[in-house]
Formats: sequence, C-alpha cells, structure tokens
Amino acid sequence: MKIENKFPTKDISEEDLKTKFPLVAKKNPTHQSKFEVAGVEFGGNLIPIFAGPNMVESRDLIFDVAINVKKNGAHFLRGGAFKPLTFPYRSEKYTETREEGIKWLNEVKKEIKIPIITEIMEEKFIPLISEVTDIIQIGSRNMQNYPFLTACAKTGKPIMLKRHYGASLRDWLGAAEYILYEGNKKVILCERGVSVPHTHRSTSRFLLDLQVIPAAKEVTHLPIVVDPSHATFWRPWVESMSLAGIASGADGVMLEVHPDPKNSAVDPLQPIDFKEFGELVKKMDRVAKASFNRKVIK
Repeated sequence: MKIENKFPTKDISEEDLKTKFPLVAKKNPTHQSKFEVAGVEFGGNLIPIFAGPNMVESRDLIFDVAINVKKNGAHFLRGGAFKPLTFPYRSEKYTETREEGIKWLNEVKKEIKIPIITEIMEEKFIPLISEVTDIIQIGSRNMQNYPFLTACAKTGKPIMLKRHYGASLRDWLGAAEYILYEGNKKVILCERGVSVPHTHRSTSRFLLDLQVIPAAKEVTHLPIVVDPSHATFWRPWVESMSLAGIASGADGVMLEVHPDPKNSAVDPLQPIDFKEFGELVKKMDRVAKASFNRKVIK
C-alpha cells in the first residue's frame, strides 16, 4: 500500500481512513466491534460501568469499594496503584501504593469476584500488572507514547486508551491504530475531557467532549467510554454528564467512587459516594433504555 504524507490537518479525511488508520476505521456504516472481557460484553446491548477510587489508597479501602460498587451495579473495579500526578511532590496521604497496591487489587479480584482495570505507566511494570488486570488502562499522558503503546498491545490484553486533553480525534485514532497494528483487537477508547479556555468554574480543568462520541462513531468501530469524573473535576456535575454521555451514545462510563469523597487522597472534588453511585446506575439504565434500547444493569 502506497502511503503519502499530505498537508497536515486536525480533521479526518477519506485518505486517513484508507491509509492512516484503516484498522480503526469502519468497514461499513453498521460495523461495530463486539468482544467480551471477563464475561462483560463491549459494543453490544450492555453499557459497562467502571467504578472505584482514583488511587488504591489501602487494602481496607479497596475491598470496601469493590464490595459496594459491585453490589450497586459496577461491572469493573477501577483504581490506580501507579498514579500519574501533575507535579512530582508527594505527601503521606497523596502518594502511590505501587506494587503493594497491585497485590491488593489481585486479592480483591479473587475474593470479591470483580474484574479489574488499572493504569500502566512504565513498560517495566507491564508483566506485573498484566498478571492482575483484566483491562490495561493507558492514561492520557501516554496516549502518543508509541513504543509504549506497542509494548502494551503485544501483551494481548484488552486496552483502554484515554484521549489526551489536547488531542484531536485524528490523533486519538492514530494512537489506537498502533495497538490494532500489533494484532490486538480489544481496544476501548475513553473520552476524559479536553482542555479549553473556559471551563465554567476555577476548579474545573477540562470539558467533557460529548460531541466526540457521535463524531467518533461515524468513522470508527471501536467502543467509546466517557469519564465524567476527570472531565468535570466537580462532583455535582458528574451525574448530569454521565447521563448525557449515555444519551450521546457512549458504550461505557468510568466513574470515580470513594467511601468518603471529601477525604479522598487524590482529587477530592470529584468522587461520588456509594449511595450516589447506586442511584446514578439506576438513572443511567433508564436513559440507556429510553435512548438506544440498551441497558446498564445486567
């Protein structure tokens, strides 16, 4: 296949679909990837929910969260043992549990019987984390770390690729192509907010780009998840953006859930508690049924 580099653009052209990311591109208007991860279907009638703390703070906390989010309808437990933070400084509370946190996630997975999604930040930890996680999460800051994407893809594990907050849809799909190029077909895209001049309040850093969901669905067959917690950075807005995400056609929702949100070790402005999560799951299920005849509750 002859490839030519035309004048660069942020928008997707017909040539891009044929030569830049042919594996990511739809083959026809109804083409939709469908696959299972730990018995949970993606791209089908179910809209999977990922829920848990931003950081795996302690063994007791992650067990408490796992029990409660599973009881309230989560399909996957999320939590970061390795956590990318904007600045290098840490406090006793604001730190990473790293290898110990991965051990706790493994214990939770076996005892509570809930699948795990956690982030990988460095190639050297791929073997350790791959033994535990059901889905590898690649964070926004690593979205265009192409050698890293390739290394993760070669594990054969399902991968969630978070969009960088400054990336176009074209950039995002180009990064996903690196994963599919290695033969790994279980790729989930995650919209987690984009950086814009105005975010409506001083504590908000990003805007949830709901428009990217139908835009992406025009050109790619990959399932798309939304992360309203990181996008809004503000607890009171999480519910409305979760419901809007489903109404926009999202194939999954990732939520930050914590037993004591205001005392969360990381980003205490955005998590919801167990009761709020349980109520939101029911509302998301109603929106999914009304909008697309899909479901959130199995």
